[in-house]
Amino acid sequence: MRAVVIDRFGGPEVLQIRDLPLPVPGPGQVVIQLAYAGVNPVDWKCREGWLAPLFEAKFPFVIGFAGAGVVSAVGPEVVDFRVGDRVVTNSDQAVGENGTYAEYVRVSAGRVAHLAQSVDFATAASIPTSGVTSWESVFGSGELQSGQSVLINGGAGGMGSFAIQFAKYAGARVAATCGPQNVEYVRELGADLAIDYRCGDVQAAVLDWAPGGVDLLVDLVGQGTIRNGVEMVKRGGRVVPIGTLVKGEPSFDLDLADAKGIRIIPTMSKGARAGEQLRIVADLFGKGLFRSPALAVLPLSEAAEAHRRVQDGHVRGKIVLKISTLEI
Repeated sequence: MRAVVIDRFGGPEVLQIRDLPLPVPGPGQVVIQLAYAGVNPVDWKCREGWLAPLFEAKFPFVIGFAGAGVVSAVGPEVVDFRVGDRVVTNSDQAVGENGTYAEYVRVSAGRVAHLAQSVDFATAASIPTSGVTSWESVFGSGELQSGQSVLINGGAGGMGSFAIQFAKYAGARVAATCGPQNVEYVRELGADLAIDYRCGDVQAAVLDWAPGGVDLLVDLVGQGTIRNGVEMVKRGGRVVPIGTLVKGEPSFDLDLADAKGIRIIPTMSKGARAGEQLRIVADLFGKGLFRSPALAVLPLSEAAEAHRRVQDGHVRGKIVLKISTLEI
């Protein structure tokens, strides 16, 4: 099978196309023929070795945490999937398995979700990492409830495109920051207030919209881009910063948070419930409750270019890699 592999950690140039043996499923595993793979910020961090302390990458190693396609083989003890099923999946990369930048991937059945015929594979491939992490930030750590208000920092990116829709689904009022070129896009996703972070006073706009502060701040950008965020959150509220793995990242005002009774809950996708959350989100997409984020589609051979774009930042929506012409 064709795959994008790395033989060492490094820049985008270490990503190489190579032929690898087809994976064979073990007990509780399935093999999926992939149509698309999602590209996420964690992918380039994995490529550079940032995740090396968390799991062992056995070279040649295939990167990729997200993908969509059809089941091509089923291992013993698997009862929920059959060959030919349309599916979306997280990879088992975090436990040392190869990822999704390949024609086939082997994964634990518990990390796979059935995919409705109404959801195309490109859209589906954008869901597992960004969608699941956003679901966790809004409903897990964020505990967002109907009638509450939320500020999403980074509303036009991959996670923001999901988080806005999830917050509206929860029945919340939603404000989101974005660049000037993305104001209309963020509104189309459902944001009640789109704030151009380059041209306006974000704090003034938020407090004018939600006097006393918002119930929840979800920071999807980090790196000190909204350091005064605690000032925009009401007493007893919550701040959910998504983990970036950046060393020395500026933190929020912990003293002010303590004085206001605000909980700061750093968040990433939770492995123990990622499969369940993926199945929830995939099901809701199948019911037509959410729309696809803006998608840029590149061929698998341009994985390095995809990494450059994501690492540079300011991508609207998601980048996905087209692996095959599979259209079942």
